[in-house]
Amino acid sequence: MKLVRYGRRGRERPGLIDADGVLRDLAAHVPDIGPATLAPKALAALRRLDAGALPAVPGRPRLGVPVAGVGKIVAAGLNYRAHAAAGHTLPDEPILFLKAPSALCGARDAVRLPPGATRGDWEVELALVIGRHARAVPAARALDHVAGYCIANDVSERGFQFDRGPTWDKGKSCDTFCPLGPWLVTRDEVPDPQALDLRLSVDGELMQASNTADMLFTCAELVACASRYVTLHPGDVLLTGTPPGSGFLQSPPHYLRPGQTMQLSIAGLGMQRSRVARQA
Repeated sequence: MKLVRYGRRGRERPGLIDADGVLRDLAAHVPDIGPATLAPKALAALRRLDAGALPAVPGRPRLGVPVAGVGKIVAAGLNYRAHAAAGHTLPDEPILFLKAPSALCGARDAVRLPPGATRGDWEVELALVIGRHARAVPAARALDHVAGYCIANDVSERGFQFDRGPTWDKGKSCDTFCPLGPWLVTRDEVPDPQALDLRLSVDGELMQASNTADMLFTCAELVACASRYVTLHPGDVLLTGTPPGSGFLQSPPHYLRPGQTMQLSIAGLGMQRSRVARQA
């Protein structure tokens, strides 16, 4: 299934995208696409619905963050071989950091650079959405705790990240710095998360092109590692790292400017299109 939340910010309704690409309303069956909806039994009940009998949603409404009630975003750094090899020692264990849930926005919402930002950057990433509590789970069973997958853009302000103290969080957690979606694709429709092409372009120029097979640590290994240090709750999001091509690693570096457009895609997960602007 492709699950969505659509409508005005703060007033989103639950929906799904049917096999013909039609947006269907789910409000008669679930109050929202949130932690309770991501439980295996709840998802199984939604799969039994006749999607064609659900009300079609007219027009082209805004698509919001596809999951409500995200408690935390755990992100992996330097998790693609080609990216990590560019001037870094390959880590022996995943590098993990937190990104504030307040950074979340919809896949077509504007990415707004905050005051003082001069080195805004892009990072296409595969996002995992947790569906079952995970605490110290082994890698062999880790994906059983995943409800589904999304596209994420780990937008970063490199000046805040690198020049204002040793932590990354300052440059990662600004408002709108985590576009997610356009929809959540349930795990049963992604047989191998380590075989997905991912792309990112800026104003039509291809910047990132890779495959999740290049991850240093697999999705299962990331869930297992993260769950050793923090309990993962339903609705939590895990970002799995980005391939080469971020702006700050190019020669010369390229950074985001208001008016530019980022387009991201991951095979089977849809497409994001975000306009860059300044915070009002």
